[in-house]
Amino acid sequence: MNSNNENILISQLLTRNLISINENKTTYNAIKLLAKNSIGALPVLNDNMELSGIISERDIIREISNNLSVDFKKSHIKSIMTSKVITINKNTKSETIMDIMSKNKIRHIPIVENKLLIGIVSIGDVVKRLLEKFNLENQHLKSWLY
Repeated sequence: MNSNNENILISQLLTRNLISINENKTTYNAIKLLAKNSIGALPVLNDNMELSGIISERDIIREISNNLSVDFKKSHIKSIMTSKVITINKNTKSETIMDIMSKNKIRHIPIVENKLLIGIVSIGDVVKRLLEKFNLENQHLKSWLY
């Protein structure tokens, strides 16, 4: 695989609409955004537009399991989000992203540059990209045989 194709995943992700939420919004606001956009996680930004956390379906389920009477219309994202966020930069390779996700048992990684959120990658994005690479490699190998 030639090195010019290595950053295709990140460059594709940086062109799509980035959905995030402010840390002072309610958990209900996050739930509505997740459902409306059919996504599993939202990067959480502070008032300076810097990444302060990530809220995922897993965080919401954990909160429900700890407190069945939680009022998501009153609880703030900041109280249940994951604040120790693993991030990558725009030069991270697909294989490295997959390795980070596997080792840390996470499904979403924000892409950050100079403390500012520029994108997010999901496990589905990485799997799709790796399948594309394997198919391309397969085609190259077949071209050598035929």
